[in-house]
This record gives sequence, structure tokens and C-alpha cells, in this order.
Amino acid sequence: MKLDFESDKPIFLQIAEEIEEAIFVGAFPEETQIPSTTEISTTFKINPATVLKGMNRLIDAEIIYKRRGVGMFVCSGAVAKITEKRKSDFYTKYIESMIVEANKLGLSKNELFKFIEKGMEEACHE
Repeated sequence: MKLDFESDKPIFLQIAEEIEEAIFVGAFPEETQIPSTTEISTTFKINPATVLKGMNRLIDAEIIYKRRGVGMFVCSGAVAKITEKRKSDFYTKYIESMIVEANKLGLSKNELFKFIEKGMEEACHE
């Protein structure tokens, strides 16, 4: 996990995103324990309340859950939830703005598809 203390993004959001990313890539499989609030706060020398605030975002999103007296665990189905969220974010972040720019350039749907196909082919050859 890496945190950028110089970033404008709040630390608690960075913590939530880093844990979510670790779950997504399989570093923390579903139904396994994640590092505790204390472990994370000690490692990064930050307030445990900041870590907990980030974790609470993931609890609210049903990505992790708390076992009283034991710790935090990854929910069953967490990866599917993260995947769906990322697909939605992908559309909002990239596709909508790409379409706006394509319209400004006067690109047809077919021309846009050709650009996408070209990009996919180039990415596959890397």
C-alpha cells in the first residue's frame, strides 16, 4: 500500500482505494482478513481514526466487514462489486469524455470504433 501525503486527495480516501485495489487484484481474497486499523496507522504513522474512516467507506460499500474483536474481512462477492463499480466509473471517466471529444472533432461512430480497435490491437502487441 502506498499513500501520497502531498496529494490533494484525503488520506482516508487513498486508504480505501488502496485496500479496494488490493482486494481487486487478489492480494486479499474474499473472506480473508485484511490488515488492522492499528497495523496500517502504525506503518504509515497516521491517526487510527483516519484509517478507520477509510475502512468505514468500504464497510458501507459492503466490500469489507468487521468481526467484533477479530478484525476486518473481505466480503464474499467483493470483487464482483468492485468490478461493477469500476465499469461504471470507466464509462463516466473515459467513455463520456471520449464521445464529447469525438463529437467536437466530427468523428462518426465508425471512425471512433476504428480508433478503439486500433488502440486495442496496439495494446495487445505490447
